[in-house]
Amino acid sequence: MRSSGKSNFGQAVTPKALKGLAAAMPLLLAASVACAATEAERYPVKPIRIVVPFTPGGSNDLIARVIAQKMNEAWGQPVIIDNRPGAGSTIGIELVVRAAPDGYTLLTTSGGIAINVSLYKLPFNPVTDLAPVALLAQMPYLLAANPSLPAKSTQDLIKLARAQPGKVVFSSSGAGTSSHLTMEMFKSAAKLDMLHVPYKGGGPAVNAVMSGEAQTTFNVITGTLPHVRSGKLRALGVSSAKRADVAPEIPTVAESGVPGFEVIAWYNIFAPARTPRPIVNRLNAEIVRILQQPDVRERFQALGVAPLTGSPDDLAKYLKFEVDRWAKLIKERGIKLD
Repeated sequence: MRSSGKSNFGQAVTPKALKGLAAAMPLLLAASVACAATEAERYPVKPIRIVVPFTPGGSNDLIARVIAQKMNEAWGQPVIIDNRPGAGSTIGIELVVRAAPDGYTLLTTSGGIAINVSLYKLPFNPVTDLAPVALLAQMPYLLAANPSLPAKSTQDLIKLARAQPGKVVFSSSGAGTSSHLTMEMFKSAAKLDMLHVPYKGGGPAVNAVMSGEAQTTFNVITGTLPHVRSGKLRALGVSSAKRADVAPEIPTVAESGVPGFEVIAWYNIFAPARTPRPIVNRLNAEIVRILQQPDVRERFQALGVAPLTGSPDDLAKYLKFEVDRWAKLIKERGIKLD
């Protein structure tokens, strides 16, 4: 059947038509970029939701609330915190992965996002299915022990564990958590054999050491330092490369006989993949501005964390580094979740 000339449907594309299409592509691309830029200039025009894949009250939640309040003040739009805990944070992360990539659903999470990809069969890949927005904060883990343990330093603990292979018990906030894997990193670096007892959260893990159920633990400094100050725990070392500002009297693990040891808890913010880069850049610029405000720095210091600013590309590189680092450890140590 011959075409009536009113429609091009079914007709062969001629070289001339192809040439015209190719000539139009730069204009179409420029129009698309201009449209995205205009959207970013108007953004935000409605409420923003920040998904926190943990229960309220933790460091991740508290950091997100500081950012949300400041974004609301700057932009005049409600910024809502949506706590979605469960399955090692994967429930909340997947919610953001599946959300519309328009900048109105964001994710605030921690370094565990780089660990889970090697431990769980995930329906998403955080490296490819999320758009990095900004680094937020960091804090060290604190290696702490029950005061009755005959170890007053990291080096004392190493000597004790080597003298009693498999006898020294350490607690963690759960199998496969950052707390657990930080201790596995320590064991690997110091060539130790210690017994792992996982608990359901950082609080119970710290309580286990104070009660004597376990002898030592690696936990975020905010969850352990108050108990050190009260005398219920003994601080052995911090996991950061430099001493913590909040407790400069506590030596690092690296300077205590494990050269090069460094693990930090880090916090970040992501958007769904394919979120327009101009919107990502606008979010990043605002978050960096927020993190530089003196009152925000004071609030972070009270939480025991330090601001950690950077570009979206900085976060992308950091995530990739952490994913590769933990994947290597998990494989070498044969860590699997039952």
